[in-house]
Amino acid sequence: MADMILKPNEKLDVRNILKDLDKYEPRRKGWTWRKPAPGLKMGPFEYHDCSEPLKNGVGLPPAKYFEDIDPQPLPVITTEIASGRFEDDIRRMRMAAWHGADHIMVIRHMGQSHIDGLMEGTPQGIGGIPVTRKQVRAQRKALDIIEDEVGRPINYHSYVSGVAGPDVAVMFAEEGINGAHQDPQYNVLYRDINCVRSFVDACESKKVLAWAGILQIDGAHNANATAREAWKVMPELIVQHAINSLFSEKVGIKPENIALSTVPPTATPAPCMYYDLPYAVALRDFCGRYKMRAQQNTKYICSSAREATVTHVMNMVISKLTSADIQSTITPDEGRNVPWHIYNMEAVDNAKQALLAMDGLMEMVELKKDGPLREMARELKERAVLFMEEIIEVGGYFQAVKEGFFVDSAKYPERNGDGIARNPEGGVGYGYIFEREEDYMAPVTAHYGYNNVEQYGGDPENPSALIGGCTFEDRSKIVFIDELDEEDCVDRRLEKVEKYLDGEAIKPEMEWCGDGVVMMTMMIPANTRTAEAAALEIGKKLGLVEPVVISKEVMQEAEGTRIEMKGKVDFDVDPTTLEIPPEPHHLDDATLYDEFENHPMVVVCGTVGEDEHSVGLREIINIKHGGIEKWGVKVNYLGTSVPVEKLVDAAIELNANAILASTIISHDNIHYKNMKRINDLAIEKGIRDKVIIAAGGTQVIPDDAVKTGIDAGFGRDSHGIDVATFLAEEAKRRRGEL
Repeated sequence: MADMILKPNEKLDVRNILKDLDKYEPRRKGWTWRKPAPGLKMGPFEYHDCSEPLKNGVGLPPAKYFEDIDPQPLPVITTEIASGRFEDDIRRMRMAAWHGADHIMVIRHMGQSHIDGLMEGTPQGIGGIPVTRKQVRAQRKALDIIEDEVGRPINYHSYVSGVAGPDVAVMFAEEGINGAHQDPQYNVLYRDINCVRSFVDACESKKVLAWAGILQIDGAHNANATAREAWKVMPELIVQHAINSLFSEKVGIKPENIALSTVPPTATPAPCMYYDLPYAVALRDFCGRYKMRAQQNTKYICSSAREATVTHVMNMVISKLTSADIQSTITPDEGRNVPWHIYNMEAVDNAKQALLAMDGLMEMVELKKDGPLREMARELKERAVLFMEEIIEVGGYFQAVKEGFFVDSAKYPERNGDGIARNPEGGVGYGYIFEREEDYMAPVTAHYGYNNVEQYGGDPENPSALIGGCTFEDRSKIVFIDELDEEDCVDRRLEKVEKYLDGEAIKPEMEWCGDGVVMMTMMIPANTRTAEAAALEIGKKLGLVEPVVISKEVMQEAEGTRIEMKGKVDFDVDPTTLEIPPEPHHLDDATLYDEFENHPMVVVCGTVGEDEHSVGLREIINIKHGGIEKWGVKVNYLGTSVPVEKLVDAAIELNANAILASTIISHDNIHYKNMKRINDLAIEKGIRDKVIIAAGGTQVIPDDAVKTGIDAGFGRDSHGIDVATFLAEEAKRRRGEL
């Protein structure tokens, strides 16, 4: 690992991660929380609820106005990754870590919980990735060096469920996984795994998680993602959380390593806060000894990134008002099912921005101790207790499952009869649980129940010593199986995109290296059906391969539809042929303030000739738009259609240090002729050596402007900071300081 130090300005090369993967050992086990930093001072601010900052990171866009600070909230922030190709997910993990994620959840493919053993080989996933030892080891190895780069431990997470749960748990403990979903109720209700098999497997799995210090997250939130009317299953959610959490604790997992996957049950346009906040209060009243992992509601999410983002932020208000040790971030485009890395980053930034915005909030507000909030929370708790009592009355959890108690969309004790019912004497794995024989022996660590090693001279407190340590103590006993298919494997995939990995060619991407995917947003002035068809035709005529509409939103039934469309480009860009302009040079705020305070500058400006355009120049000068007034430049604005003679005469009258001319109209090169005329008049009237002259506009080419005799030209996409920097440096040059 010593030779694998990432440089911020260099790409992470997945091929280096894959080298000697069979020899890799995870550097630690167990979950890591952020370190609180109360009273943290960053830039001009002091923070109340933040954690230690990163060594390297990407701040929120407005941070450029505040010394590029990047404070980190106290809750761990999750991002969920599932592109189908683990090598591309590694690159996404690096981006996520730089944005502030330190809980990387890898979504396995949809069928894996039906597989009854560890998967070997790494075929491309559908709806996630195949979680194999090679994939886990490669990504944990990558995260080791990524966390060195950002300066914070990163928790790596996947799923311990399905009939191969104990096998997966062992592999996770061996390979340094830090967090895992494990909930036997999920297996029973959503995978139809036999009740006995699921809970026996869970005992073994949870025992392994406890040994490895892996944070366990449950799956109760699936009830409100599945029920027809999600907001009515709140009493059941509390019961499911309670059952799995206490069961996990009894098996041996420490309460601080048990986390509830809490999801607010409602969504817009419901009065979400009125429903969701009492539920959050009730859940924390009952289960406050455990950690809270707050997740966004996804059941009702549509394809609007705006709608999803607002939902996410409102859910985080609840996190702040109650508690959240982990803030999960479902990607804002969840409804479109397009797992693009740009949206992983947006989701992480959403969480960071919202939590930072609410920093210190609970020092100023508190939840009311009486009124509807407490009454509704109390009612939910009473309903949950009644739900649990009825489970006991009917004969226990298995019988309650058989009678369809769970995921019934009526608010308990009402029933709709639409719950998920499973037969305790059926389901996947039924009949495959056997009582241990008298001579049964398991000389392994973290085994649930009776090891029976003493009859062979072993120590029940250290059963694996009988064999010189199991795989938890002796990694040489782990069998590392590489990919079995010589064609459907990561090496072949990397070969196909080698030119992109090495920077020999550039192609846009949204999911996989070199996938060529781009997204277009357009407003089509037609009804939805017509707009979708028109957008696809536009995509084809633009040369997009396989254009597909991924989102549509009505602006007004007859007036138009907003369309988002994806497609692929079928060409590469050769980076050696690109004309890359130099980075814009800007002086920092402190330098500009100091310059214009110590050397006051007076400017006269206007749009010259017969030109009535004013907006561009206003943005250059006006303080509201980041114009040169911001740094103390005194601006005298003469308006539009200003004769060049008037501009020069005003400079003389006001003893100005600079003339700024705006010019948009360019027929017959009138813009350059006006620049030359300003320069000539300044010479004629004897002020050229005393005054700085600059001109700008969308049609201005800076080099051509300077050829007219003036000092600088500013073209399209120029801003106040560009002009302020030029004025300051030109003034210094004339004083002989540059």
